[in-house]
Amino acid sequence: MSLIAKTDAPAGSDLEKSTSLDPTDWQAFREAAHRMLDDTIDHIANVRQKPVWQQMPSDTRARFARALPDDPRALDDVLDDVRTHVFPHATGNLHPLFMGWVHGAGTPVGMVAEMVAAGLNMNCGGRDHVGIEVEKQIALWMAQVLGYPSSASGLFVTGSSMANFLALTIARTEALSQSVRRDGLRKADRQLVAYTSSQAHVCIAQAMELSGIGSANLRSVAVDEAGRMSVEALAVAIAQDRAQGSLPFLVVGTAGTVNTGAIDPLLEISKVAEAENIWFHVDGAIGALAMLSPEMRQLFSGIERSASIALDFHKWGHVPYDAGFLLVRDSAAHKRAFAQPAAYLQRSGRGLAAGETWPCDLGPDLSRGFRALKTWMTIETLGTERMGNAIARTCELARYLAASLARDPRFEVKAPVGLNIVCFGIRGADDGFIRDIVLDLHEQGLAVPSWTTLQGKLVVRCAIVNHRTTSEDIDVFLKTLTDYLDRSP
Repeated sequence: MSLIAKTDAPAGSDLEKSTSLDPTDWQAFREAAHRMLDDTIDHIANVRQKPVWQQMPSDTRARFARALPDDPRALDDVLDDVRTHVFPHATGNLHPLFMGWVHGAGTPVGMVAEMVAAGLNMNCGGRDHVGIEVEKQIALWMAQVLGYPSSASGLFVTGSSMANFLALTIARTEALSQSVRRDGLRKADRQLVAYTSSQAHVCIAQAMELSGIGSANLRSVAVDEAGRMSVEALAVAIAQDRAQGSLPFLVVGTAGTVNTGAIDPLLEISKVAEAENIWFHVDGAIGALAMLSPEMRQLFSGIERSASIALDFHKWGHVPYDAGFLLVRDSAAHKRAFAQPAAYLQRSGRGLAAGETWPCDLGPDLSRGFRALKTWMTIETLGTERMGNAIARTCELARYLAASLARDPRFEVKAPVGLNIVCFGIRGADDGFIRDIVLDLHEQGLAVPSWTTLQGKLVVRCAIVNHRTTSEDIDVFLKTLTDYLDRSP
């Protein structure tokens, strides 16, 4: 009996043609695609002539509140919608005066890589194909950059929030053994406790919540005047928790805090973690890629002693979103936390099912895009020296901005400039004025800073990440600020 179902539709029938999703006219498609590619390149090349950000008009919002379409539209019409409604109202992070959040600015090389990856449409969850090898290449390169052994494992994820969560999951599994995957936390004989600084990103607390351990079991360790974790306070907290019968299992150091760019004393933290037999993870979302710059590496002394590192290529690496990454020193520990014995994931010695370790053994995703290609193409095309110099230059520009602000008595720099983030206040201004100046600059399309809270007061925060930003851009921003103050009552 045949297991192949019969069909009444012969090959080449109208039914077969109507269900294909390819263009009916490849040449017309090619021409439309080339026009859109040219328009996108023009958009990037001329970004300085555009507002940093502009609010969407009502017709754009209405355009994306329509009912689900049943019938097709001409590709040219759809692309016109992109030109009219999408291009002008993007986040703005391509512009050199976007400084509000730590967003990468992208590169034309990365855009081409995204096009290629989309065309190949590979699922990089596993199996034996080149996408897996490209991802392994990035892991090997990052091990070299960050001082890990070549046997370290790496995994692309959406961003460092997910990478931090996966690192916590690995640390939990190592502390309680693989049985925790089956039995859950209720079988643990002691309460797990983790530690990070009071300036750590909120995703660490969220990871504790998502893991089921609970954010109440995350100790918020005090920081010094520079915003760096106090190693003495960390040691005291660990001792107290051990005395109360808890099980310290994770210490998270931050290589560049989101508020001010402060770098925790990673070397000293690593020594405490090693002495206490605690997994030492580094959240390097903001700062880890500064290791590409020889002049900045010493700022991160001790990162090479960590057990795992989270980082974002889509920030200082300027790889198109999204391209987060987790690097793990002990690849066996990494695999113990996630590998599954499912029948449909069985391996063979040959064919497409070959390979001992697939990315799905190192994280929860079976369906994964080809994030590695845009990262590989960016590094191969630009080289780490050029990328490292661009990173160092943004830090130099941050110091230039801080020094320029300090020369005007109306401004007050509110935190040390450890990396590329400048926080400043305006003398005599209340919190409402700080919000107004930030939002007015946004709405006028002149610049995009943000605000944060330091020592109970709102301050303007500028994160200089963009490789396109120059000292002339900083001067323009300073003049924009002073002109605003001159016009204010």
